[in-house]
Amino acid sequence: MKSIYLIGICGTAMATLAAMLKAKGYDVRGSDANIYPPMDQFLNDQGIKPFLGYDEKHITEDVDLVVVGNAVSRGNPEVEAMLDRRLRYASFPEVLRDIFLWEKRPVVVAGTHGKTTTTSMIAWALVECDKDPSFLVGGIAENFSSSFRLGQGNEFVVEGDEYDSAYFDKTAKCLKYLPQVALVGNVEFDHADIYQTVDQVRLVFERFLLTVPRNGVVLLGADDAGARALAAVPLCRVETFGLGEQSDWRATQLEHRDNATCFSVQHGGHTVAEVELPLLGAFNVRNAVGAIAALSVLGVSPDCAAKALEKFQGVRRRLELRGTERGVSVYDDFAHHPTAVGETLKALRHVTSNGRLWAVFEPRSATACRKIFQKSFVKALSMADKVILAPVYRRQVPERDRLSVSELVEGLRASGTTAESAHSIESIRELILAGAKQDDVVVFMSNGSFSDIHETVLGDLRSPG
Repeated sequence: MKSIYLIGICGTAMATLAAMLKAKGYDVRGSDANIYPPMDQFLNDQGIKPFLGYDEKHITEDVDLVVVGNAVSRGNPEVEAMLDRRLRYASFPEVLRDIFLWEKRPVVVAGTHGKTTTTSMIAWALVECDKDPSFLVGGIAENFSSSFRLGQGNEFVVEGDEYDSAYFDKTAKCLKYLPQVALVGNVEFDHADIYQTVDQVRLVFERFLLTVPRNGVVLLGADDAGARALAAVPLCRVETFGLGEQSDWRATQLEHRDNATCFSVQHGGHTVAEVELPLLGAFNVRNAVGAIAALSVLGVSPDCAAKALEKFQGVRRRLELRGTERGVSVYDDFAHHPTAVGETLKALRHVTSNGRLWAVFEPRSATACRKIFQKSFVKALSMADKVILAPVYRRQVPERDRLSVSELVEGLRASGTTAESAHSIESIRELILAGAKQDDVVVFMSNGSFSDIHETVLGDLRSPG
């Protein structure tokens, strides 16, 4: 097998897989309905130039395998051509497993929140502590300026997504990843386009943990009730991590310093490391403690892991400071679930002592666009001083099920938070330019590009007058 074609190549996971396959020597081609940043540049840097739009002519006779992304389904002209010609095909997680994971020791990081950051932390510390790991994450790890690495070492650290695999396989991706070490930080309802209840989400994580062998290790987030409830599922060693006293691996003595968080790590009642993490927020401390616990299983001392994490640069679009103009700091964050939104705003409180905290939120994900979290978003966003709400992105969600921006505004105002809706990117820019002052912090929260409003607003603030 030499030639591999990817349908839907510009999604983060598919683009990363394409680059990995090319690095392994395969001829890689693919297409997508839209080609957008940052994945267009990422693919270009790898020497991969995807086709724009789907056309059965793109899949030529020399294609040995077609990888089908979960964003396409029957009716797609390339999918139909693939089936008509009886070409070999597989989903993204199947290809990742079969080509990359069987010969490695997979370390799979799962959970509703924190997967990308924790995966990147583990991978970075393995490199710094003289291992040579492979990894794959659903974002750009700043220490590597990449979403993947192919090393010669035994460890392969992979983000274990609970989203479905393909139109022909509606099971979660993480069930394919053969974990020897599995980490689940939290379990909450998400992906409302796939799951109907939190019990369905919980079942995915139960099945995931049942794929860990008896000689494997499971690490669970002790601060989250959903993750703690999984402790009886695995048939292997289980340890916990978090901030609470019940944790086997515990962060204590948290202290916030500028754009860093300092803490001690205890294991078995003894302090095993002191960490100065260059990230904000208790949620990132939990991520770091989970990473240190996983690294210990992999033979890395807590002290070496702590020193590596002091150099950790974070993940692009995860509470990323995009710039400061006129004394106004502009952050970009992937937060789209109320828990993540709340944790992001709590973290930013530590850098807004002299100014106001602005939260600009775009309801974009399949879950955020639905009213299931209507009240939860009010509670989470009320931690800001001023909230601007963009229109609901997925207008195809039936009105009876759709998040109500007007009700969000009313709820926030009733809680004492200044809030208003904006009908366009231009109106958001105008509101910020007219109201933002020295020492204010503005955070844009969306799981999409948000029309790159971060850079536009920084440009507005930079312009004279």
